[in-house]
Amino acid sequence: MQSDFSRRKFLAGMGATAAAAKVGPLAMAMAADAPGVAQAGLPLGFSTLGCPTWSWDKILDFAKQHAFTGVELRGLQGNMDLPACAEFSSGRMEQSKKEIAAHGLHISCVDSSSSMHEPDPQKNEAQLADARRFIDLASALGVPYIRVFGNQIQGSVDEAVARVAKSLRHLGDYSGPKNVTVLIESHGDFVHSSTLLEIFKQADSPHVALLWDANHTYVQGGEDPAFTVSQLGKYIRHTHLKDSRGKGEDVHYVLTGRGEVPVKKQVQTLVDIGYKGYFSYEWEKVWHPDLEEPEIAFADYAEVMTGYLKDAYAHRLK
Repeated sequence: MQSDFSRRKFLAGMGATAAAAKVGPLAMAMAADAPGVAQAGLPLGFSTLGCPTWSWDKILDFAKQHAFTGVELRGLQGNMDLPACAEFSSGRMEQSKKEIAAHGLHISCVDSSSSMHEPDPQKNEAQLADARRFIDLASALGVPYIRVFGNQIQGSVDEAVARVAKSLRHLGDYSGPKNVTVLIESHGDFVHSSTLLEIFKQADSPHVALLWDANHTYVQGGEDPAFTVSQLGKYIRHTHLKDSRGKGEDVHYVLTGRGEVPVKKQVQTLVDIGYKGYFSYEWEKVWHPDLEEPEIAFADYAEVMTGYLKDAYAHRLK
């Protein structure tokens, strides 16, 4: 993929304090209120889905050097089974937690591949069991969220919604005592606000909420960001942001601000409702190897998003 972005070092070497100073006291105050966000930094993060070849040390070093405050775990060096990664083994866990803290970072979310749509009871239980392993990992790391999918609508919409809601309620019952909230991502067949809202109503759990993949609800769901946030804002705890061109099978991911997705508007709508979570970059390098390398895409995202957040916080101050 060609890009109009060269290897700029706009944020390289800048501390999180300098980044926060650009957006004024409101930004710093809101960032400080966000769960797991360093007091002097912006709530910017990236998913490790975008850097599948990076070592644990490189992930942490790059995040610190480019003024990120959060890292979302979605596999390490090609291993998507995070609970099985050596960095999170019982003998290594405490060291990994110290390394995260030493870099001034927090883990924003632990992402599973667990899907709640399975109508077969045995398959459903296998998915729930997998999700519980990720809940245990998040709890051990002190991470507030794990991600699961609804994924596919099998049977009628009403049946699928009831099935997903029931599964989420079971997971919420398990995760609550561990101080973890289960987030269903707006993904797959579950990208419309009306469907997701019904799931939350039926799940009826304080430990179940939304990971808003703002690209999916806009591109696949056809929803304006303001509408989505008006419907689901109170459930949004974490975000996936990314830009793209095209629709359907012709979607191509591009660097932030170069595509057709109103990422800046998505950021503004979240700031306007007092969203206190991370603005996490999901650069799908694992699934699309032809995308720009993470060294380019992540640094670019940090630069562009710093500007977006500066404008969003200033707008809210008016």
